[in-house]
Amino acid sequence: MIVMMNLQILPADNTNRLEPSLTREQAWKLLTQYNNEPFHLLHAETVESVMLYFARTLGYEDESLFWSLVGLLHDLDFEMFPEQHCVKTQEILEQENVNPELIRAIVSHAYGMCSNTKPEHTMEKVLFATDELTGLIGATVLMRPSKSTLDLKLSSVKKKFKDKKFAAGCSRDVIASGANMLGWELDYLIAETIKAMQEMEIAKPIN
Repeated sequence: MIVMMNLQILPADNTNRLEPSLTREQAWKLLTQYNNEPFHLLHAETVESVMLYFARTLGYEDESLFWSLVGLLHDLDFEMFPEQHCVKTQEILEQENVNPELIRAIVSHAYGMCSNTKPEHTMEKVLFATDELTGLIGATVLMRPSKSTLDLKLSSVKKKFKDKKFAAGCSRDVIASGANMLGWELDYLIAETIKAMQEMEIAKPIN
C-alpha cells in the first residue's frame, strides 16, 4: 500500500514550522499509544535527537521543534501496522488534526518504499538520509566493547556500511541516496550523524 499526500511540497512560508500543531509531550503520548517496544521508542528518540542536531547545525534552529517532532513520530505506526507503514500514520495524524506539513514531512521518509512523497525540503532529505543510518550506527555500536558512540570512529561505520550482510535491514542504497539528495559526501553524512548520536548519549547516558 502506498501513501498519497495532497501537499506536494512544504511552502516557503515556514509559519507552521515555527509553531507546530502539537507539543513534544503530546507527540510522546501519541507515540507511546502505538508503541511499547523499547527498541522502537529508542529509535524514535534517536532520530528525534539527530533531527534536532541537524536543525541547529544547518541553520534551522527556529524550526527545531518541527524537525524533532518529525523525527520522533516518523515510525509512529510501524510497531502495530508494519504492513501499512505511513498509511496508518497519515490516518492517525489527520484524526489528531496535526498540521499537513508535519504529516507530509513524516511520510516522505519512506519515499520509494511505501510512499510516493519525495523529500523536497532539506529537513525531509535529512530524515530520509539518517533514518536508516541511525540503525546502522546503532548496530555498529552494539558490536563494540564499550557499547557507546563516544569512542566510535567514522572508519568503523564505513567498514560496516560496506559489509552488506551486517545489519542487512539498514538500506545502504537509501543512505547513499539521501546523501546524494543533500549534495553531501557519504563520509560527511555519517560523521555528522555520529556526532548527533554522541550528543544524545552525553545528554542521556547509556545504562
